[in-house]
Amino acid sequence: MEKVMRQFFLFLSNNQLLKSLAMKYGFKFGASRFVAGPDLAHAAENIRTLNNKGMAVTLDHLGEYVTDESEADERTRETIKTIKVIDKLNLDSQVSVKMTSMGLDISEKLVLHNMRRILDAGEKHQVLVTIDMEDYSRCEQTLTIFETLKREYDLVGTVLQSYLYRTVSDVERLDPYNPNIRFVKGAYKESEEVAYPNKTDVDENLKKVIAMHLDHGHFTAIGSHDDAIIEFTKQYTDEHNIPRDQFEFQMLYGMRAELREELVKEGYNVRVYVPYGRDWFGYNMRRLAERPANVVFVLKGLFKK
Repeated sequence: MEKVMRQFFLFLSNNQLLKSLAMKYGFKFGASRFVAGPDLAHAAENIRTLNNKGMAVTLDHLGEYVTDESEADERTRETIKTIKVIDKLNLDSQVSVKMTSMGLDISEKLVLHNMRRILDAGEKHQVLVTIDMEDYSRCEQTLTIFETLKREYDLVGTVLQSYLYRTVSDVERLDPYNPNIRFVKGAYKESEEVAYPNKTDVDENLKKVIAMHLDHGHFTAIGSHDDAIIEFTKQYTDEHNIPRDQFEFQMLYGMRAELREELVKEGYNVRVYVPYGRDWFGYNMRRLAERPANVVFVLKGLFKK
């Protein structure tokens, strides 16, 4: 069944008619619930609203798996523009980027060139850039790129996924860089050879790596909507006297709005992951194809505030 669902969502993601209809009508029929708008202007309005509620943002321009250098250049320029707008409008926002949208699948030389352009802008305008983690096949290359860039720039962070067996060792590996890391469970469908198949193991590993990174004294972003993970973090940081400016909770735009507001009232730092752009349909369908179980997650998010 999972294989059938995967093929179904991949078919939808590549259907040009559905893409066209989604781009034309999607924001009228629900896409705006999870995507902040088709362009930067709409996204900026939503960032301001979130900022006014005491929440910070990390902004992601949708688009990935780029195989053309000109398209990678376009994605790079859009990210630089986003950084400039964040500074100009005095928004409390960072940016998140995927290496495959910067040219990772074309060449490492290209992605490093594009990332240095982005990070030059980030340093100039004091905007942190987080390198998102993608599937396992790109994990090692992504971390190597992060290490290279972290030796040159301060305002760059990355993401680690707790469903991978390797994550504990990756936390230790990155420790010398004093890294800003977002920890998530992981949404891609991976082989049991590289990833925990059971949710319980994934959850326990997430708690373990969060605690490790906090104990190392580094800034820690907890990317989770899971009440148990959030409560664990609260309790652990209280018991170990970890200051609240050393960590933050991150959640997806459109998910758990009431919980986010509750955490802000309790004095915790909250950041919302805000995607924007016209490529929302393909993006969402690919997420579901990678892990059809995400369908249940999204449906829960619609009804659980």
